[in-house]
Amino acid sequence: MSTTSEAPTVIKRHALFTRLWHWVNVVCLIVLLMSGLQIFNAHPSLYWGMDSHFDTPALSIGAIRADNGELRGITRLGGYRFDTTGVLGVSGSDTDREVRAFPAWSTLPGPRWLAMGRQWHFLAAWIFAPMLIGYLAYLVIGGQLRRRLLPRAQEWRHLGKTLIDHARLRFPRGEEARHYNLLQKLTYLLILFLITPMVILTGLTMSPTMDAAWPWLLDLFGGRQTARTLHFLCASALLAFFIIHVLLVLVSGFINNMRSMITGRYVPPPEKEPHDDAPR
Repeated sequence: MSTTSEAPTVIKRHALFTRLWHWVNVVCLIVLLMSGLQIFNAHPSLYWGMDSHFDTPALSIGAIRADNGELRGITRLGGYRFDTTGVLGVSGSDTDREVRAFPAWSTLPGPRWLAMGRQWHFLAAWIFAPMLIGYLAYLVIGGQLRRRLLPRAQEWRHLGKTLIDHARLRFPRGEEARHYNLLQKLTYLLILFLITPMVILTGLTMSPTMDAAWPWLLDLFGGRQTARTLHFLCASALLAFFIIHVLLVLVSGFINNMRSMITGRYVPPPEKEPHDDAPR
């Protein structure tokens, strides 16, 4: 007895502009994050307040010398202190330890080089910011925001189920896989319209030149030091999103997801798992 199988359905998931924007931004974000850590290492402390006197940091990463003469990496968060030797504060082997907030492998460039780190950071930022503005305009003007990202009323009723399915690594199949679910929509809206613009605006607030041109930035973000702290937190949120996004791409179908972001073509998973139709 012969069996026939239907050819998989192939849909166009991402337009060329979206794909180009995605990959350029991947490179920009990596450069921004690594060069940003190089810049942070020059003064590894964060503060709150318009008139901060640098005496009560909200976060600091440094090192102390223990009673036995050993260097220990210390991270302070508010009133709490953590030993982070080998990760933050002090890195390297036991025989060749280096005092620096973030280790060399995580910064751009690797060696201590603040001037070069700033140049890399500004280069990537001046590519990243205009492309974000262009992409947001494309979403709004082209109708993609309304069609693909704005949640619909009926989707809110299934938010709990969507959260549980994601926690159990159960991803949409069939017709549902053609569209973003509510959790994806909310995440992308948060990243595109809040976190990323905050990164750009707080970055501008740390520039004396921009403060002279737009003094309202200092009032908006509560001073340059508060803007620096917010910049760090938003960048950390982008890093967390980046890591989770990559992990979900891996577990939900690496080849299919990568093909959709390279060629635009995507094969929605069938409604049923292959083993669902097996005899029991």
